Amino acid sequence: MLRLTSISSSKRGVVPVLRAFCASLLIACQTVMPPVAAAQAQGLPGMGDGEMTPSAERQLGDSISRQIYRDNDYLDDPVLVEYLQDIWQKLLAAARVRGELSPDLDERFAWTILLGRDRDINAFALPGGYMGVNTGLIAVVGSRDEMATVLGHELSHITQRHISRMISRDARNMPLLIAAMVLGMLAAAKSNSRSGADVGQAVAMGGQAAAMQSQLNFSRDMEREADRIGFSVMTQAGYAPQGAAAMFEKLQYASRLNDNASYPYLRSHPLTTERIADMQGRAQFRPGAEAEMPLVMDQAMISSRARVISRPGVDILRVWIQSINTGEFAKSPPAQQAGMLYAAALAANSLKDFGTARDMAARLRERTVGNAPASRLARLLSAEIELSAGQPGRAAPFLDAKARDRPEMMLSAQAAVATRNPAPMIPPLRDWVATHPRDATAWRALGTLYNAQDEPLRAIRADAEANVAILDYVAARDRFKAAQDLVRQPGTGPVDHYEASIIDTRAREVDQLLREQMAEEKKAQR
Repeated sequence: MLRLTSISSSKRGVVPVLRAFCASLLIACQTVMPPVAAAQAQGLPGMGDGEMTPSAERQLGDSISRQIYRDNDYLDDPVLVEYLQDIWQKLLAAARVRGELSPDLDERFAWTILLGRDRDINAFALPGGYMGVNTGLIAVVGSRDEMATVLGHELSHITQRHISRMISRDARNMPLLIAAMVLGMLAAAKSNSRSGADVGQAVAMGGQAAAMQSQLNFSRDMEREADRIGFSVMTQAGYAPQGAAAMFEKLQYASRLNDNASYPYLRSHPLTTERIADMQGRAQFRPGAEAEMPLVMDQAMISSRARVISRPGVDILRVWIQSINTGEFAKSPPAQQAGMLYAAALAANSLKDFGTARDMAARLRERTVGNAPASRLARLLSAEIELSAGQPGRAAPFLDAKARDRPEMMLSAQAAVATRNPAPMIPPLRDWVATHPRDATAWRALGTLYNAQDEPLRAIRADAEANVAILDYVAARDRFKAAQDLVRQPGTGPVDHYEASIIDTRAREVDQLLREQMAEEKKAQR
């Protein structure tokens, strides 16, 4: 079954956040929901007729996501995020066409994917339209159709309000109280310097969550509903129906081989024979279902990138480099060879063996000739290697200065700063953040370009906007205040009054957001 989230045995970064969220829900399940009238009298978010409102669910999702953004294992890798976003946006469009995504939820929810650096095979829905994906899941999928199966299922949990229905039914407590618990538990779980009592408390909370995980599971009816709607959404989006059957079979096989808590997605989403047969049946009667789904080059390269970025360890990275000279590589089909070369080049780059990385990247470019998507990934990897090696001049031939896709713009911005020629990249990035205001990475890249061009006021504002994008309103307020102080400072030269006006307006807006956030936290502490 695909569920709200999962409990992982891993102790890496994003996991404590999820464990804290699960523990919060478990505690909330033991309490009693105040009557709606009493809650409204206290100024707390109303629950309607016993159901969490979209606004309250979004507040809860923001509170949890704010902590994930701060986690060391939160990852914004432009290549992997672009891959996920391409699938995600198609699924959202299909859900709108089918009427699964109501205009109210479409407007109120975040519809944001959060990528986590974690080798566990896992994906999870969070309140308020947030979706989490681990690099471990990307590493094992064999096609975009398989990934669309997982994302479509989790998307259906969100659009059908399964999260709010579960919380309203079981939690019996205010969502803001749950968010406050997340904050406290995360702080305790990630602290290594506090007293043993604090650490013990965090371990106890995590143990409670693991022991009572069954209480967090969606009902079988919710799972069947997410299966049915998710399948319809992914096929409406143009993904192959056999991808769903292939993904379920792959997960079932993995669950048989790995019964050691290493696959939290499988444990929190048990695959019954009935559900697998149902998915196979749905795929069987779709046009083209008889066709096999061969591995394609760009998918193999994306999966390899996810495996390397998951930080498997130095020994594994060296094995991947050495595998290129084995008989297995020679016997592999072209798509698999491209994936192996990509993994070897990126692994060598991670080990700062730039000579080997360049050699592998060159072989990869030769292997991908004639395959446009794969050739583009090989070219971007070559630029990435040169930038890592401190050779921005050698990266330039691999970059298209006119390209407006996000991975290429991020690399081009990095090269522009390194070569002290920021001006050409400022307009495209400025246009990008105008239409993607929640792209913190793009805002920070733009700020770096402004600094390189000696425009400190714009640079500070870009840094402030990056903090807004990750919901860190305290830091954003401080940066906007720094920009206002810079405008008032004597001897700073001519003032851009248009930019100063924007800063004043945004500062007031962020102050209001911060007041609302602090008010929510105070209510949660009552």
